[in-house]
Amino acid sequence: MSFLTIFNLVIFTGLLSFIFQLSKREIGLSKLVLVGLLIGTVFGAYLQIFFGTDHRVSHETIEWTNIVANSFVNLLRMIIIPLILVTMIAAVLKVDEIKSLGRIGGSVVGILVFTTMIAALVGIFMASITGLDATEFNLGEREAARAEILESRQDSVADLSIPELLTSMVSTNIFRDLSQSRSISIIAVVIFGLLFGIAALLVSQEDSRHKERIFSFIETSQAVVMRLVKIVMGLTPYGVLALMTRVMSTSDFNAILTLINFVVASYIAIAIMFAVHSLMILMLGVNIRSYFKKVWPVLTFAFVTRSSAATIPLTIRAQIEELKIPAPIANIAASFGATIGQNGCAGVYPAMLAIMVAPSVGVEVDLSFIAYLVLVIAIGSFGIAGVGGGATNAALVVLPLMGLPVTVAALLITVEPMIDMARTALNVNGAIATGMVTSRFLEEKKESPEKLVVEQTIEEG
Repeated sequence: MSFLTIFNLVIFTGLLSFIFQLSKREIGLSKLVLVGLLIGTVFGAYLQIFFGTDHRVSHETIEWTNIVANSFVNLLRMIIIPLILVTMIAAVLKVDEIKSLGRIGGSVVGILVFTTMIAALVGIFMASITGLDATEFNLGEREAARAEILESRQDSVADLSIPELLTSMVSTNIFRDLSQSRSISIIAVVIFGLLFGIAALLVSQEDSRHKERIFSFIETSQAVVMRLVKIVMGLTPYGVLALMTRVMSTSDFNAILTLINFVVASYIAIAIMFAVHSLMILMLGVNIRSYFKKVWPVLTFAFVTRSSAATIPLTIRAQIEELKIPAPIANIAASFGATIGQNGCAGVYPAMLAIMVAPSVGVEVDLSFIAYLVLVIAIGSFGIAGVGGGATNAALVVLPLMGLPVTVAALLITVEPMIDMARTALNVNGAIATGMVTSRFLEEKKESPEKLVVEQTIEEG
């Protein structure tokens, strides 16, 4: 290890210590996360400017700072399955009617798919007005090699039909899905949790002795898991600092400048979708400033990790504890939102790519093409893994179904990380907004019969 690497690590340790000292002053988590984000940006930029991406000092420094970054992400991934399983079972036990679970799931999936269709239209709009055209891009040797790899992955990504995909969501081996061996393992665990919770609820109704033991065990387990989430949540500022250091020090800014039009258009499209989410929340009568203040740590973590799946524990906690969304809705919205209807990765991105590629192969972009594209994106959004690179997988599903080549995705892989950060934050925000809308919708639906009875009583009186 060189002297400069040791010097950099001393600085990094000092930055971690600085955040720790701030935390002792009872500064809010949102502010600490912002501090971690800013400090990580500056420290990462320092590594990029003074050493560059390929310098040995940069590699050695990031290798050590990754201990903090990767450990934090691993901690969250470690608790995803226990959190989903335990809280899903607990949520079912608290639901008065089993049939309401179907309404929750149907509402969540419907809203996620609907907003993904809107995101696709936004992507189409931005690609059209900015004149993005894949014919302007030339594939170099490195990009050509990537294109070959993507084409080889194409069959493995899109080898399931929609009926087969829906069938595969039901686990054949729950222990395999508990280890997250499949891209849709999270959905499989949610379904298992629902069924297990229903069985536990029926058993508790049949025997009061079982009821007391079941409720006591699940409530205790949920309390322990949520406490674990809170402990990990407290480490977010340190994780964000290390993750942002890695992002800034390893980004290829020359490539970003080369594809600046696509980067800018992507961020504008993402900003428009954030505005759409904000409008949805405003229609519920919620204060937007207060909302974003509560979900800021969650969106920041999603931004720096590029993983909707890893953000699930924070997403569930923010919905239940900060936004007061019922646990069943929060669990389903967070879990489904990481694998179904991702507005950024499965909506905006493949739509922009399709509009860019179509002219280069002589395909006319008319209303029928757009309508079919939006439909394909909505269907293709099912089962896209909520991890870094999920947008590329979405493109590998959508482009072939539209009869378009996937080679342009190879060139854009260069700038993917910088755009993917904002897309992931949009995915997570879409899941949270879906939870809020579903909560209000079902709450009003539940109250409406009571209001009707009151009105009838007044009329009769």
